[in-house]
Amino acid sequence: MALDLKPAPGARRQAFRVAVRMARRDIRRHTGRSLLIILLIMLPVAAMTGALTLFQSSQETVAERVQYQLGGTQARFRPMAMANGHMVQDPINETRISSSNWDRDPDFVPKDPQDVLPDGYAVLPETTLDLTAESGAAEVSLIGRAVDALAPAFAGKYTLLQGRAPATGAEMLVSPGLLERFGLGLGEELSTSAGTFAVVGTLRDAGYSDSNSIVYLKPGQGGLGGQAPAQSAPSEVPQPAVVKGTMYYLVGPEPVTWSQVREANAAGVAVLSRSVALNPPPEDQRGTDGTSMGNNSSTPFSAYVTGAFLGALALLEVGLLAGAAFAVGAKGQVRELALLAASGAETTTIRSVVMAAALWLGGIAVAAGAATGLAAAAAVVFVARMNGSVRFPGFHPDTLLTVVAMAMGFAACLLAALAPARQVAHQAVLGALKSGRAPLAAGKRPAVLGAVLLGVAAAALATGSWLALSSEDPDVFISRTPVIAWFLLGGAVLGVVSLVLLTGSVVAFLARRAGRLPLAARMAARDSSRNRSRTVPAVAAVLAAATLASAGMVLASSQQANEQENHYWSALLNQAAVPLLAGQAMQADGTVPEPKQMDPAAVASALDGALDTVEWTRVLRTPGIRNCEMRPELMDAAPARTPTSSCLQYSLAVPEGNECPKTAGQRVLDPDDWRCQGPMRPYASQGSVGSIVVGTADDVEKVLGKAPTAEARDVLAAGGMVVTNPVFVRDGRVALVAQDVRKPSPGVANADAFQGYQEEGRTDLAAAVLEPDVNVPYYGIVSPEAAAAAGMLLEDGALLVQLSAFPDAAQTDKASSALAVVYGNQYTSLRVERGAERDSSLILWSIVGLGALITLSAAGITTGLSMADARKDHVTLAGVGAAPRLRKALAGSQALMTAGLGTLLGSVAGTVPGVLVVTATGLARTAVVPWLQLAALLVAVPLTGAALAWLFTRARLPMSRREVGT
Repeated sequence: MALDLKPAPGARRQAFRVAVRMARRDIRRHTGRSLLIILLIMLPVAAMTGALTLFQSSQETVAERVQYQLGGTQARFRPMAMANGHMVQDPINETRISSSNWDRDPDFVPKDPQDVLPDGYAVLPETTLDLTAESGAAEVSLIGRAVDALAPAFAGKYTLLQGRAPATGAEMLVSPGLLERFGLGLGEELSTSAGTFAVVGTLRDAGYSDSNSIVYLKPGQGGLGGQAPAQSAPSEVPQPAVVKGTMYYLVGPEPVTWSQVREANAAGVAVLSRSVALNPPPEDQRGTDGTSMGNNSSTPFSAYVTGAFLGALALLEVGLLAGAAFAVGAKGQVRELALLAASGAETTTIRSVVMAAALWLGGIAVAAGAATGLAAAAAVVFVARMNGSVRFPGFHPDTLLTVVAMAMGFAACLLAALAPARQVAHQAVLGALKSGRAPLAAGKRPAVLGAVLLGVAAAALATGSWLALSSEDPDVFISRTPVIAWFLLGGAVLGVVSLVLLTGSVVAFLARRAGRLPLAARMAARDSSRNRSRTVPAVAAVLAAATLASAGMVLASSQQANEQENHYWSALLNQAAVPLLAGQAMQADGTVPEPKQMDPAAVASALDGALDTVEWTRVLRTPGIRNCEMRPELMDAAPARTPTSSCLQYSLAVPEGNECPKTAGQRVLDPDDWRCQGPMRPYASQGSVGSIVVGTADDVEKVLGKAPTAEARDVLAAGGMVVTNPVFVRDGRVALVAQDVRKPSPGVANADAFQGYQEEGRTDLAAAVLEPDVNVPYYGIVSPEAAAAAGMLLEDGALLVQLSAFPDAAQTDKASSALAVVYGNQYTSLRVERGAERDSSLILWSIVGLGALITLSAAGITTGLSMADARKDHVTLAGVGAAPRLRKALAGSQALMTAGLGTLLGSVAGTVPGVLVVTATGLARTAVVPWLQLAALLVAVPLTGAALAWLFTRARLPMSRREVGT
């Protein structure tokens, strides 16, 4: 009878069951190693799950926006600054406006929201106020609300936290942050610019953080915000509170429809409707096509690329660390697996034992990691909401992203076990049964595959860089950015993988040239070469950690350099431009009086008395806008300039050929072009009323920080102008342009919504260029004669204050309080230019420290696993009479080689892609490599790892008779 050699039915299933059972028993026997693998996989999965969940939780949903903004009301009507009746709001975020026509309509007069409220609803008004209150000697700005916050319709928007509702007009509610800021308790009084009120409770606004200082009054209380309720007694204290605007909430059963919203938009009113927000209209019903303006928060694509790049490296690192642990575990199972093979088990069954352990440990790790990440994120959101923070509107776990993070962690665990499983499965049964542990001969396939992948990685990086550099048009570059990013990300990951595969060849190369090294170093090099299955995962884990650290340093230093380069300078270093015009409150007829001219001497005296760091002060004379007729029905008949009025704002014209080159999408073609650099560039800024300073040569040095040249003095004396940017000058002449602020320029396709004002006239002046060291917000200094020729109405616009040092918080509060006395509570705080943050070393050294910690952890784990794996070798050394200190020196040498080689390769693998990612994706204008911190990582980390390994390694091992052969 012929033998049937076919596998029995269900044999593979039975073999897999055996593998799973053996793996489970091995996990129980080696709980320490199993727990290490679980933690290595669990922690990054938890970190990714928690980070993704917190990011999603920071995005407000439509339902949350409706609840936090409307409470139980149907809609909110608010005024909006619209130029014409063709503008249409966004259905969800009413502050976003879209239109195909941004031109100002002189016949369009926005209506008061109260005049367009539909019938059939109860109305709850909410008036926003600018208030101040006394805090010691200082006047502190507060947010005021005149609203019936405890009305049942506001449930979900306003919540009473402590205390009770106000019973009289002398009581009020406040935010918890106000109590903390002023050190008040319930029942105590607070004197504000609207009167003195007793605090009887704390209120939370779901749309504002509890840390804000907010006062809640009822409509009409203190004579503010509408008619007072019958039970409220108006305060007798006069109040100069500034009414910023009033919004109206509608209460009723009927929803406010999209057609009603469009009607309100046509009248210059924006509406947040519960029904429209929760059920937005289709795109074809949303109104006119065109550009949009408003808040449109989105995460830059480069940020996603950076996160994916760092996340991939982190998973690669933990996978390699877990691989080292699996390799040690597989070697411990060699004898048991060899007996299994001798009994007739197939190679796949033997391999399944190690892979089954990965299934057990990986499944436990990713499940625990996801649960830990979700629980941690939920705790963070819960604590933030309980403390009144609005950073997280709600807890928003994302199932898809969580599953992706779990899949990535599980795949990393399986891949970590794959190489040890294949190796132990192919080991000869006879060799495994012997007492010797001769390692398998290293093949050339990993080196060949590594070289091929290195070439592919270089090609991918080169392709991504070429796509970026060849995109001379920024519009084309933006469209290519996703493709560029994926080429660079793939090239970076393939580069790390290729170096991991080449690590064995590098270790063998170093071992062949270790003959002249000391005994411990020579033994460590040869042992590493002989046991590559243990060495390669160890070096690769450190390589991944160093790659992560070096890439992070390059990205951080480049971003900081970009922030320094693009810093907006409000003045020179430690200067403050204190405005000398104080805005006035709106009058009963809706008109706003002209700003009040402050006494420069009084302002300077107040600052001198408050600060001992004032070096000098200087009054800046600027062209002013005074008595300008802004009413549409009278605007056309009123001239832009009369002896007592002016509607003119001044700027400098850009000569033909000096315009900053831009694309069809209005993006700057080349930021390094001289025509796009310097003060008041790169965009065609229209400036402001303070962008032109009228003065003499003495003002030049104060404003620009440079002594005027002889040419500049001569030009000013001759009635010309000193210009801060040569882009405005041609043949020694400059054109001073007067623009009517009542007449916006026509819109330009694909451009920003605002295009400046219509030109009223030009004055040709002689010009001298004096470029300041920083981009101050001035066109330059014009002579009084030129100002008169241009028809400027001059006024004392600001007091320029030079301090010897940047003031701290206490000094700023003291100066602001002194200014509040002079300005009558119309001035908020002193704003001093502190300059760009040039010392970024603290952040970089923090990254070095974190990278060193990760690298040392990887080196420590892998060195410990290597020492455990080499225990029999150390016992043999001790048996032949080796000195006890040799074991410590051998541990230090192994750690030095592992950490040194991994850090060197990782620094190259992280720095090169990091530089390419920065330059190719537009993350920063220039890639910056922090050489000092990188050198510290290369030198300090391996030496520290070697020292720690030497210090914590036991010189003598406890040995049994069997181990020493007696």
